[in-house]
Amino acid sequence: MSAVFSRHGTDMFPTFAPASGTDHPHPTQERPGHVPVMLPEVLAALAPRDGGRYVDGTFGGGGYTAAILAHAACGVWAIDRDPDALARGAAMAARFNTPDATRLHLIAGNFGAMADLLGDAAPFDGIVLDIGVSSYQIDEAERGFSFRHNGPLDMRMSRDGRSAADIVNQEDEHALADILYHYGEERMSRRIARAIVAARAEARFETTEQLAALIRKVVRPDRSGIDPATRSFQALRIAVNDELGALQSALEQAPALLAPGGKLVIVTFHSLEDRLVKQAMATLAGRNSRPSRHEPMALSPSAGPAFALGHSRPVTASTEEVRANPRARSARLRTLIRLPVPTAPTGQMP
Repeated sequence: MSAVFSRHGTDMFPTFAPASGTDHPHPTQERPGHVPVMLPEVLAALAPRDGGRYVDGTFGGGGYTAAILAHAACGVWAIDRDPDALARGAAMAARFNTPDATRLHLIAGNFGAMADLLGDAAPFDGIVLDIGVSSYQIDEAERGFSFRHNGPLDMRMSRDGRSAADIVNQEDEHALADILYHYGEERMSRRIARAIVAARAEARFETTEQLAALIRKVVRPDRSGIDPATRSFQALRIAVNDELGALQSALEQAPALLAPGGKLVIVTFHSLEDRLVKQAMATLAGRNSRPSRHEPMALSPSAGPAFALGHSRPVTASTEEVRANPRARSARLRTLIRLPVPTAPTGQMP
């Protein structure tokens, strides 16, 4: 059966038999060398069950989706803004879908708009988000995400809107410094911004190699061994794709899409993302005071928390995984669980 592409993933699937281990490839076989970060930990937190309904809000290489579908006879609504990711997903959908059961629903869009994208398909038993750039995007030089491969200075996940080159060549020095400092936590942001503005007066920045070479001249390597361009490239990627804005929107929308007992599982890769997730989940679980009515899922003052934290501390990748995949060393997994029945406020009878 061909893939189901839609803006609103509202197609239902009937009851079906558990998936056979011989009918579908192992989840890590979707691409040679492509292994989703913290896959065992994600599956343990999500706990897919037969007949369950799940959302993979950052489909990417499809590793989480394939593992969920192979783990249980369930359905997945997979969202991605990258048309290349959705095109790859079509082959996966052809394997998992049948004329009688659509198990994989591919949805074009940004996970920050999941409430609109998922339409009437809610509620779900689990939602998983991997807040990071796909290894497919990093490895494709023409996408311009990485300084490891020379390519156009692009970084657009959706292939539309402003590119990294547009920001580098058009923003004034103050704005550039703010982007590098706030999104990349780059202490040398003002010096780098000043150098960029001076250099672009001579020639426009067009490639990742041009920008990385300039940054390396301005910022000396430190003992960490991390390339001096790393933080600046991270900052530009976040700015180009409004990644923190999308994450904030998802944190406001996802809890309401969960069924009782449903789980929101989020994997982050740097402190800016993890801080947003930690604060939002703690607030929903009643661990923090709610400073604003604009915080996600505002509750009545008389009601107890409708959510609980899945872990008191973030789950990190195993030593073995970090050794095999250094990208996993910064990963942090947090889980929020929607309680079957809201608990009574402290000091009151249930």
